[in-house]
Amino acid sequence: MTATLSTPMPTDGTGQSGKKPVDRQALSARLLGSAAKKSYDPVVDIDWAAPIPADLYGLSPEWSTLYGTPMWNSLSDEQRVTLTIHEYCSISGVGIWFECLLMQLVLKDIYGDDPAQPHVQWALTEIADECRHSVMFARTAETFGAPSYQPPASILRLGKAFVSRFDGPAAYAAILVAEEILDIFQRDLMKDERVQPLTRATSQIHVVEEARHMRFAREEIVRRTPELSRWQLRRHRAGVASVAAIVADNLVQPEVYASVGLDPKEAKAAARANTHYGDKLRDASAGLVAFLRDVGLVGGASELLWKRARLV
Repeated sequence: MTATLSTPMPTDGTGQSGKKPVDRQALSARLLGSAAKKSYDPVVDIDWAAPIPADLYGLSPEWSTLYGTPMWNSLSDEQRVTLTIHEYCSISGVGIWFECLLMQLVLKDIYGDDPAQPHVQWALTEIADECRHSVMFARTAETFGAPSYQPPASILRLGKAFVSRFDGPAAYAAILVAEEILDIFQRDLMKDERVQPLTRATSQIHVVEEARHMRFAREEIVRRTPELSRWQLRRHRAGVASVAAIVADNLVQPEVYASVGLDPKEAKAAARANTHYGDKLRDASAGLVAFLRDVGLVGGASELLWKRARLV
């Protein structure tokens, strides 16, 4: 299932895109109806006891951070399979971290609102989705026999600081950053027959349910960004750019490379210098960046962080 996204109008760079958001309650009611018709329980809907094929990748090889580098070329087929499984488990583990932040942002946003309102019920439904996704990703790593990779303590602290300091457009834009980049990535994986069935199953579930989350986040951004003053807009731009850089830099943790005998520090440097992987990130974030630029949340000095993260 794919949500139909609104097309933003040109902006003057101040958040005044001219795009009128849809009615919040009507959209929430439609999303609630969609969730009632098409949602998953990964604990039941995934065959966790199915065998793990020895010759299938954890993710499409072209999405490996080392693909096309001398390090990739030096690996055996077995090592490439192992590496991509650990890379997928790292991306999933970072996904758990970010979903925990997302749930806090959404709960903070609706705190004190009338629970009879559709937007509150939709928010609670979205949080329930994210709880199931986090369990799904944790069980994926366990089933693959890989660690549940997490960002380092310094990044965990930054995540908590963001939740405490930001709300409104920056909060929903941060949600969109992680969800849209992973959406493009997982749409490739779920169609790739070279990839593990477990990866494809978890990707399909995530794509279907996150499409609704992204629709709501986009409309909240369109609705709220014009309310920001110029100073607030600069602050929100900086916050969103920081999240984008942190997410992009932490998708694959350096410890992943030790799974195939590579030095984590050297492999991380090779991944950072890998132009192929940088191009994949830019392609995956192109629609996101265009949308955020149109509403005014990408621009000014903060754009340097987007470039550093290889997202523009």
